[in-house]
Amino acid sequence: MLQTLRNAWKTPDIRKKIFYVLFILLLYRIGTVIPVPFVDASNFAENFGDTIFAYMNLLSGGALSAATLFALGVSPYITASIVIQLLAVAIPPLGRKIQDGERGKAFNEKLTRYVTVLLAIATGYGYYVLLKSNGMLTDVATSASKPIQVLIAIVIVTCYVAGAALVMWLGEKINEKGIGNGISLILFANIIAALPSTVYNLVWLIIYGGFKGTATGWGKVGYVAGTFGFALGYVALLIVMAVFVIWITGSERRIPVQYSKQVKGRKMYGGHSTTLPIKLNMAGVMPIIFASSIISLPATIMTLCGVKSAKSLLASDANATVNGWNKFYDFMSSDGWFYPLVFVILIIAFSYFYITISFNPVEVANNLKSNGGRIPGIREGKPTSDYIKKILNKVTLMGAFFLAIVAVLPMIGTPLVIEPIVEKLLSNTGMGSYMSASNFASAFSFGGTSILIVIGVVQETYRELEAQLTMRNYKGFL
Repeated sequence: MLQTLRNAWKTPDIRKKIFYVLFILLLYRIGTVIPVPFVDASNFAENFGDTIFAYMNLLSGGALSAATLFALGVSPYITASIVIQLLAVAIPPLGRKIQDGERGKAFNEKLTRYVTVLLAIATGYGYYVLLKSNGMLTDVATSASKPIQVLIAIVIVTCYVAGAALVMWLGEKINEKGIGNGISLILFANIIAALPSTVYNLVWLIIYGGFKGTATGWGKVGYVAGTFGFALGYVALLIVMAVFVIWITGSERRIPVQYSKQVKGRKMYGGHSTTLPIKLNMAGVMPIIFASSIISLPATIMTLCGVKSAKSLLASDANATVNGWNKFYDFMSSDGWFYPLVFVILIIAFSYFYITISFNPVEVANNLKSNGGRIPGIREGKPTSDYIKKILNKVTLMGAFFLAIVAVLPMIGTPLVIEPIVEKLLSNTGMGSYMSASNFASAFSFGGTSILIVIGVVQETYRELEAQLTMRNYKGFL
């Protein structure tokens, strides 16, 4: 990989494309800190920790919680792409039109743009209502007259819609003049943007939890060793997770295929053996995205209706009144046992659903038959499609278990392992309490979705770099 990067950097036109991508990503990161007028979302993270907005905040690189220009991020574009993909399967004429070569590709891009804008308008208005109902607008916006409030609402929604359209345009510019998939690279930049703060908190914990802590003597030595051990263990865990994801992502089940000899004119074709690869993680990160959206809906709806966590209410006021809805909110939160269980079930279900709409064993069997190929020991036609479907179901199940492990392991490990260790280490700083430990430990929480997206984008961009280098080094026949 390093040799490929060196060769790409030495090639002038590829180097220009790399600089272009970096420039676009810089513009995007600037947009994530541009404030929107009449909005003050300083307490956003406190109210929407376990809702779908926490996941959307990850995809926006923190812009959603800050309510800046790019608060909607790439979510409208991703949702529009998923909707069109599902409609193409549900409506055969639309699917055929999208698959009609270059014209179909252009039509698909145009349709995606329109749907993205429509979704951005709906999402932007919903986001404005959310900000207004939770007191996240400035005093000027809340104390203004009714006509002025309507005008302010139009300004805020227009800013968010314009930001979503600009993000889509930046992604398309990377596709045209850069290297890699534009939206994927923007997602990559959003996730990587949280890395400096994680490193800063890790260094802060080592300095103030260890060297400058309140403990003395051998206790101080123990805290210093504990902070270093936590830092090394955290980095080692990330490396192990990354290696595991790379290994599983590259795994595949290869079905042997034998092509019979065919005589066409005066030449003989075929007669060779090959394999039909079925990737273990064919669905990618999509099942986790679908499952996260569904499992977060109850907490999101309760939050929009004003229901809060019983733990947070009692933490702020020991005499606060707690009802059944507050307890149900805690039951549906990610730190309980029900949330991970349902999350695993939804990931498995959506893995099969996504494979069903994206891979057709009957079509694969027909293509093999039309090209003179057959699976050894399996008759052509329906027996071949049934055999492929049987193997596909087994591979999909293993891939679903892989996604469930990657997604749920950090969810379980953060409250059970990371938070107790951080709480113990923070006690040496003189400011350790359970809530501060919980909030501080969130800086070290890592999502399986983030790791999958980062590794997927790196692999995709690396393959395109290799393709660009191969194309430029090809000398031809003359």
